[in-house]
Amino acid sequence: MCARGVTGSYARRYAHVVTMPTTLTAFADVTTSDSALRRFLHGLPGVDAVGLEARAASLGTRSIKTTAKAYAIDLAISMIDLTTLEGADTPGKVRALAAKAVNPDPTDRSTPMTAAVCVYPDMVATAKAGLNGADVKVASVATAFPAGRAALPVKLADTRDAVAAGADEIDMVIDRGAFLAGRYLETYELIKAVKEACVREDGTAARLKVIFETGELSTYDNIRRASWIGMIAGADFIKTSTGKVGVNATPANTLLMLEAVRDFKAQTGIQIGVKPAGGIRTTKDALKFLVLVNETAGADWLTNEWFRFGASSLLNDLLMQRQKLSTGRYSGPDYVTVD
Repeated sequence: MCARGVTGSYARRYAHVVTMPTTLTAFADVTTSDSALRRFLHGLPGVDAVGLEARAASLGTRSIKTTAKAYAIDLAISMIDLTTLEGADTPGKVRALAAKAVNPDPTDRSTPMTAAVCVYPDMVATAKAGLNGADVKVASVATAFPAGRAALPVKLADTRDAVAAGADEIDMVIDRGAFLAGRYLETYELIKAVKEACVREDGTAARLKVIFETGELSTYDNIRRASWIGMIAGADFIKTSTGKVGVNATPANTLLMLEAVRDFKAQTGIQIGVKPAGGIRTTKDALKFLVLVNETAGADWLTNEWFRFGASSLLNDLLMQRQKLSTGRYSGPDYVTVD
């Protein structure tokens, strides 16, 4: 398969999106009340923080041979949600980002396209036009990103506007205040409502990524509980972070979420994706995360259908390392476009 074919199966498989039910029958009993959901979540096995971090660190030391590294770099490129989420975003910047997503390295047409471009809702139409029909998705943050401090009708309107503008994927934020206060059913109902708002008039739906902002959840046990709430409520992906706080994606919190989706599939047969976001800037970092995926969830997740990187600067480093493997020379940052 050629490098550009890495993303091809994604578009074909999801040309007419069929998403999982908003409420899983197997978990109907645990979502009947706050107390029932609390009993279920607090009945999950506790996280051994020392063991989790030690395993993440150990997997991070795995080396990748040169031939496998070339494939892994292309795979990582194909998994990027190329992101710009700044107040100063302009239509020109978004169009340039879309062009880069389609053609990351103009000197090498074998370079794979990224999985998606991720923008604010008001830039969805601009990104869509900039992609000009290319096999790259448009993802949009929603639900009063990044803080999520808005009333439910506002969050749902935010989601519907992005979907109506052409978003293929929605990255929502949970209400961390509600979750940390123990209002688990409220968190579940929010995700469920946003999931329903992702459905288009023709019955197809944007895929839903649920952002937990793991840096604000305080404990690994909370990350595990949030992961299960998201999966039960109908998330297509669970995502670590907004990239707007001090602690974002880490090997340990991503490993924990990979364990959650692995266990959820074993119990239900339903596969959920994982998206670490924020702070992943180098090829070395990206390859460590791919090792985590392979060793924890397995090869079924080693595709951009089920694993993504939320990143902006990561692509440039991957391109420079790719050029070095190809030419034997390290080109440096002056040979890639500035985002």
